[in-house]
Amino acid sequence: MPIQDKARVRAPEIKGGRGWLNTDKPLSLAALKGKIVLLDFWTYGCINCMHIIPDLKRLEHKYPNQLAVIGVHSAKFENEKETENIRRIILRYEIEHPVYNDAHFAVWHSYAVQAWPTQVLIDPAGYVIGGVSGEGNYDAIDKVVAQTIEDFRKRGELNEDPLKLSLERAKIGDLPLAFPGKVLADGKGDRLFIADSDHNRIVITKLDGTLLETAGTGKRGTVDGPFATASFYRPQGMALDGDSLYVADTENHLIRRLDLKTNMVQTVAGTGKQSHEYFQMGPGLTIGLNSPWDLQLIGRTIYIAMAGPHQIWQLELDKNVISTFAGSGREARLDGELLAAGFAQPSGITTDGQTLYTADSEANIIRAIDVNKLAVRTLAGGDLFEFGDTDGQGDAVRLQHPLGIVALGNKLLIADTYNHKIKELDPKSRTVKTFLGTGKPGQADGNSPSFYEPGGLSAANGKLYIADTNNHAVRVVDLKTKLTSTLHIKGLNPPVIGLSTTPSDNAPNTEETAVPVQRIRADAKGTLTVNVVLPEGYHLNPAAPQRYRVSIESGVKQLGMGSESITGLIWHDRVVEHSQKELKLPLSFPFHSFEPGAAELRIQLTLVYCREDNTGTCRIKTLAWRAPVEVTSDPSAALEIKVGGRLMTE
Repeated sequence: MPIQDKARVRAPEIKGGRGWLNTDKPLSLAALKGKIVLLDFWTYGCINCMHIIPDLKRLEHKYPNQLAVIGVHSAKFENEKETENIRRIILRYEIEHPVYNDAHFAVWHSYAVQAWPTQVLIDPAGYVIGGVSGEGNYDAIDKVVAQTIEDFRKRGELNEDPLKLSLERAKIGDLPLAFPGKVLADGKGDRLFIADSDHNRIVITKLDGTLLETAGTGKRGTVDGPFATASFYRPQGMALDGDSLYVADTENHLIRRLDLKTNMVQTVAGTGKQSHEYFQMGPGLTIGLNSPWDLQLIGRTIYIAMAGPHQIWQLELDKNVISTFAGSGREARLDGELLAAGFAQPSGITTDGQTLYTADSEANIIRAIDVNKLAVRTLAGGDLFEFGDTDGQGDAVRLQHPLGIVALGNKLLIADTYNHKIKELDPKSRTVKTFLGTGKPGQADGNSPSFYEPGGLSAANGKLYIADTNNHAVRVVDLKTKLTSTLHIKGLNPPVIGLSTTPSDNAPNTEETAVPVQRIRADAKGTLTVNVVLPEGYHLNPAAPQRYRVSIESGVKQLGMGSESITGLIWHDRVVEHSQKELKLPLSFPFHSFEPGAAELRIQLTLVYCREDNTGTCRIKTLAWRAPVEVTSDPSAALEIKVGGRLMTE
């Protein structure tokens, strides 16, 4: 990592952007004085930026109180400039450090950054130590951080207090599907395979949504064996060969095979470690892979959209040999002979039986690969920095980070991901037109549907199936009428891995309200009623634990269990707390008032609520009330304490 060897340079302040995520208040380098700060300049469509997230996590965990990692999101694409879209990617990739939306490149330019990803290290005194670009720099950064900690600790100038954050993940709940990346429809077998990417599993249903099986525990891992104990890590594209389902296990850098007769998982290619080699050939389990994103079967060969090295690879099933098929490894729009051609993060692949077609996401183009002539050509789209939303012909077409593609008859349908559209391409005329979508994120069904970063497409029996990634849903389109609906998968629940059922005072996304004093009759039995109004079209997630806690904060003469006296109220306990599924509103708690006097209750209710179709975003909200009570001998006083609130969708 290059270290400043000249006069020290004061690190420019982080400003000029659209605000912060993963923190409840703006941060500044001035406020972080005494900590080492690592700025990570990234954009979320960049595969190389995604590859270094594990390195950042390692550094955060190794130096939790000395190092502050800050993601500076300097967007390449227009769609990536929106704060809500960045929030979704933070959730999708489980980013746990503060992120600044540098939509106008203000911070980028102040640090003279020239490439994604770039990391800049700042010492506790606020001066730039050095910077580095690209992947594979963990060891260099780690070494400099360790030395800087030692130096500043000796001087007594190191701030080792924990940095308190407010993570975006604490504000949402879980859903049956989480950022599904790809789908594969099997018309003959009446099966739909869904890469439930952020749940690290494969969901298998009938085409009507009837749940058949799930493969994967939900926990990240590379475990082979029965569906119930196997593990994946953000799987994406799939290919079906009879009763063998091949899966691009993207972040494990593996190809897995699911035996649909025995319900067993087997690794068939990859070592489990990311490879940085471009030209390889050998037995499947001996060759390292690099973010395989989508699969397509032709005959006995599976072609792999290998997003990491910007190439297309092939896996010969009968020989179990894997090798590079097309692409030099250079990230570019470059046509020509197979191994001389340049791709840019190919993330979708399909075939009409003769020609392979790829969605080159970062170059915003659609490519055709003639398997017989061994040549690559561009059908439509712009280039690495030529993107937009323009229908038309050939090079005049503008797409924005397309991730999915499927051949349908003599046409191709494209998931134009960052334009939130499905588009249609005629390969012969090279013409593109919008097929579905408004161009804005949404989740409307019917004649004028909207989508939110759709990532995968598949078709069967006259219907198009869409992995509507940011809506956490599969959408179904009748190809004759274009009527769109959301697939309901009855009985599908999120994995229980990591689902806490223990009530906590550190509740997520808390909003506390002071309630006016309520007068309660002395020496009587009464009821505390807690009611919350949900937004229209939402319900409490029956699979999630809803949490409540009621405590007597003041007015206690003597603490104890059971019926021991306390001023104002007698409770079964001074604190009542519980976590349960299938909670019904309103809640009722019995109490017994005792002698006249003042008391105060604190009621806290954490709810997970979702759209009634269990798609979109599932939210977590904690409502808390401080309810002062006056216990009086007035016989006309009430026997009920009431508190209430309303949940919102935003």
